[in-house]
This record gives sequence, C-alpha cells and structure tokens, in this order.
Amino acid sequence: MKKLRLRLLFGPEIALGPGKIALLQEIQKTGSISAAARRMNMSYRRAWMLVDTMNRCFRKPVVVASPGGKGGGGARVTDFGTTVLTKYQLMEAMAVAAVSTQIKAFSKLLADAPSDEN
Repeated sequence: MKKLRLRLLFGPEIALGPGKIALLQEIQKTGSISAAARRMNMSYRRAWMLVDTMNRCFRKPVVVASPGGKGGGGARVTDFGTTVLTKYQLMEAMAVAAVSTQIKAFSKLLADAPSDEN
C-alpha cells in the first residue's frame, strides 16, 4: 500500500508523526505509557522517550504522567495534547486530499514490492 505519512519536524526532532500519534491514541485508551507501549510492542523506555520529545517540542505538555506505586500511577493525554492530536489528524487528511491524484500517478513509478537489492 502506498500512502502519504506526515511528519512535523522541530529543529532536529520529529515533533509529531504517525508513530507518536499512535502512541498518544494508545495512552488515551489505556491511561498508561507502559500499557500503551505493550500494546504497540514497544519498550517502555522507547515510549517514554517519544513522550518526552513531544513534551519538549510543544509549548505545553501533551502527556502528563503520575508516578507508580500503591496508587498505580498512570498517564493521560492533556487537553492541549488532544488539540495537538486533532489538528495533526486534520492536517494529515488535508495533505492526503491535496495530493491524492499525484500519489496515484507517483505510485505507478514504484515497484510492485520493495527489492532486496541496493
């Protein structure tokens, strides 16, 4: 399948992209960075690093986490994070719509499947 993927760069960082969007969605569903990471077959450390990058790139935190322990801890996507998520999804939909004809034409230039040869 050929499709457009939107990544937003902020300096040397990828502030937001498909993987981070999926992580935010899983955190919304599970209320936990570790549970979201497990569902995505990702290490907790990797998930935490992605959350940290997002929180550093935006004006406000997109995810806040509570320490674990007896109370259980957890994480949630902030209202600001929900706004970021929604705006990204809208931009991605608009970008796909804007280039859909060109993507179809460009797809004809691609092989049927990636080659193992360099």
